[in-house]
Amino acid sequence: MEKLSYTLEAARPAAGTKRQAIIGVVASGNLEVLLERDAPAGTCMIEIATAAHGFGPVWEAVLRDFVSLRSAGGLRISINDGGARPDTVALRLAQGVRLVEEDER
Repeated sequence: MEKLSYTLEAARPAAGTKRQAIIGVVASGNLEVLLERDAPAGTCMIEIATAAHGFGPVWEAVLRDFVSLRSAGGLRISINDGGARPDTVALRLAQGVRLVEEDER
C-alpha cells in the first residue's frame, strides 16, 4: 500500500456548515473519500492510501486541479483508493465537496 500526502493552498474555504462527508465505496475501479473540516482555512490537506504504486505525479495533478476549481479550503481529505481512474477521482472529490457544503441539520 502506497501512502501519499499533500498540503495545497486553497483560495476559497469550503462553504456550508456540515462537519464531514463521505462518498464512494472502495471496490475495483472506485474509491472512498472522507472530507472533514479539520485544516486551516487557506489549505486543503489530502492523504491517500492506494495499492497502485508510482502514480504520485498523476495524483498531484488531479488534486491541484481539484483545489483550483473547488472551494476546498479548511478541508482534510482522506482517500482510500481501489484503483480509480483520474476522472473518477475528480468526480468523487466534487461530489464530496457538494456534500460538505450542505448546512448541518
